[in-house]
Amino acid sequence: MTAADAGLQGLSPSYFALVMATGIVSVAADAQGMRALAVALFVLNVPAYVVLWALTVLRLVRHRGAFLSDLTSHQRGPGFLTVVAGTCVLATQIVVLFDYFAIATFLWAVAIVLWVLLTYAIFTALTIKREKPSLEEGISGGWLIAVVATQSIAVLTALLAAHWEQPLRLHANFFALSMWLWGGMLYIWIISLIFYRYTFFRFSPDDLSPPYWINMGAMAISVLAGSLLISNSAGAPFLSSLRPFLEGFTVFYWATGTWWIPMIAILAVWRYGYRRLPLEYDPLYWGAVFPLGMYTVATLEMARALKLEFLDFIPGSFVYLALAAWLAAYLGMLRGLVRLLRTCRDRDRPGTGTAPAEPGDGDGGSHRDR
Repeated sequence: MTAADAGLQGLSPSYFALVMATGIVSVAADAQGMRALAVALFVLNVPAYVVLWALTVLRLVRHRGAFLSDLTSHQRGPGFLTVVAGTCVLATQIVVLFDYFAIATFLWAVAIVLWVLLTYAIFTALTIKREKPSLEEGISGGWLIAVVATQSIAVLTALLAAHWEQPLRLHANFFALSMWLWGGMLYIWIISLIFYRYTFFRFSPDDLSPPYWINMGAMAISVLAGSLLISNSAGAPFLSSLRPFLEGFTVFYWATGTWWIPMIAILAVWRYGYRRLPLEYDPLYWGAVFPLGMYTVATLEMARALKLEFLDFIPGSFVYLALAAWLAAYLGMLRGLVRLLRTCRDRDRPGTGTAPAEPGDGDGGSHRDR
């Protein structure tokens, strides 16, 4: 097996988090007046989305066993839902930056189909499989991708509904509300297990994988969806009647997401500073970039919807953290691709050995972290 084929076989199902992170950082930059940078990120995001789809389909064809094994894995299975969130975030970019509603509506329909197929396939498989890991081994922050995928549909639906005519606008807002409520319930279920695992099981630096940032990111995207529903309440009477509920839960989600930021930052210092784990590129780091960008956009949108202008300093600062994190992850990805290409070139030379590719080059870190 060539190094490239080994990389394809071990491709992380969570790699669409690259599209999620790039898309939301682009939207955040545009909201802060960085139009040229936002468009540049969009230009990078479109080919990334296409290439990841091509690699995913190719992996299904050439390495079906590995693909299906990941789909039914407690550690890796939920990562497939990044394709749903990535599709919705890309469509959101298209609406926010260019007002191309036809393309965004097509991607919205694709995302809904993917959400239905993947959600029920993954959770059915995890329910009926005979051999299951312990809670300590099976649960991680990556499970919250299910919440992000659900809320990304709520966000995109609410965003599109504001530009649709009645009665479609009314129906779309009800659908967005339903998805928002389900995403919130799903977060409560999953975060309870994660917090229990945090506090009652042995916790090592290896357990603090990058997806734990999604503890905050899942709340941030819930804030964004709630804020858009509040803004849409004028076009949907049932939303007007629920406005106090929407406002209360949106602030509740924002406060919860904000609480996670220093907690995860402290644990990150413990992992990389005190316990000295090396900071090396992992595809899962895109799952840490996305929450920073989403928190920026969500806080700004909530401040607008609830007239909380005194919070504007937060997105004005966080956008730079999100951009710095995106740049670090992108440079790490490029470095990994260069290393992989060199490995492929060296193996193709006559007389060279057939040593396998370096761990992590296309595999995205240890199996436990995913």
